[in-house]
Amino acid sequence: MRKTLLSFAAAVVLSASAAPGNNPVNGQYYKLFAPLTFYHSVAAEQLSIASDSPEEVEQAINQALMHVYLNRPDLVEVTETEQENAGELRQDIIDQPVVQAVTMVEQAEPMPEAPEADPVEVVVEKPKFWSYKGDGYLQFMQNYVSGNWYKGGESNYSAVGSLTLEANYDNKSKWKWENKLEMKLGFQTSRTDQVHKFKANEDLFRYTGKVGLQAAKKWYYTLQALAYTQFSRGFKSNDIRTYSDFLSPLNVSIGLGMDYKVEWLDKKITGTVNLSPFAVNYRYVDRSWFRNKNDKTVDQFDWFPGRYGIDAGKHHLTDFGSQVTAALEWKINDVVRWKTRFYGFTSYHRAELEWENTFALRVSKYISANLFLFPRFDDSNKWDDELGYWQFKEYSSLGFSYNF
Repeated sequence: MRKTLLSFAAAVVLSASAAPGNNPVNGQYYKLFAPLTFYHSVAAEQLSIASDSPEEVEQAINQALMHVYLNRPDLVEVTETEQENAGELRQDIIDQPVVQAVTMVEQAEPMPEAPEADPVEVVVEKPKFWSYKGDGYLQFMQNYVSGNWYKGGESNYSAVGSLTLEANYDNKSKWKWENKLEMKLGFQTSRTDQVHKFKANEDLFRYTGKVGLQAAKKWYYTLQALAYTQFSRGFKSNDIRTYSDFLSPLNVSIGLGMDYKVEWLDKKITGTVNLSPFAVNYRYVDRSWFRNKNDKTVDQFDWFPGRYGIDAGKHHLTDFGSQVTAALEWKINDVVRWKTRFYGFTSYHRAELEWENTFALRVSKYISANLFLFPRFDDSNKWDDELGYWQFKEYSSLGFSYNF
């Protein structure tokens, strides 16, 4: 309703201001667009009997406001007296016309020419398909037992070092190529061994390579190659014979099958499991211990027919069968980590199983403690009266570690 009344009032005023001689730019128009106010001058003009009449525009404005006062007094929000009490009215708006100063120029300045497109430097980076990582540690263990210790035993010192390097290729499409090189070497000394000052208690040089073509989201058709031997000779306490050496034995396994990518428990357990129903296992012994079986020198290799499954007088053995390998890592928390590796091969007339377990306790960024458990089964070896074809190794250590 207010909008309609004000539109009517504005039409009346504009028609009056359009008359010749009237200035359309006048500060008096503010009464029509300001909050609706009861002005005393509007009522005084209607009730006055004097002959002096205001200008035509002012008269039109007063008539428009009076029309609103009489028809819709409920729209009046404030009175002129209330405005005066709130603050002084600006008489300059009423008395002085508002004139906008305009500066004219003969010619406008031309707009600067902008290039159609800003030059953009395009950088094309070669995709990074290769990733590298590794870890290593050097740890020590010392055990002292006095000569009169009631339970017996002997003092010994040992040290073990390990380095693992990985270089993996993944084209983010179908192909992957994984390479892992593991090197581990440890020595110990004991007072009761009169023949050897040091003996290797941990000795491993192993390469694992896999080429895979993706078959499903986490499955790959895989060709896997596994080769391992040791760095140095292997001895027993107070025994002059050599039980193992570099390339004695050398084990090489090649398997064709499927590889599964493990991501369990919100990726806390990661790794791979490889199933190779078609595998070949090759074992080679380099030392000529068969021809020197009666020689009892320090270089004599421990001899008996069928050692490592190789027949007497031969240096190698080739078996066809099936194999399974698994390499997993479980980050139990920020401090404890479990790394495990399982290997199994069977030619259906002999079997070989290995299960390596390393529990790492991180004390600080560079200090950690390890517990290593390694059960092994190999029915191509000698039968033991206590363990049969089973073998077992265990050690714990504390020292420096580093991941990169």
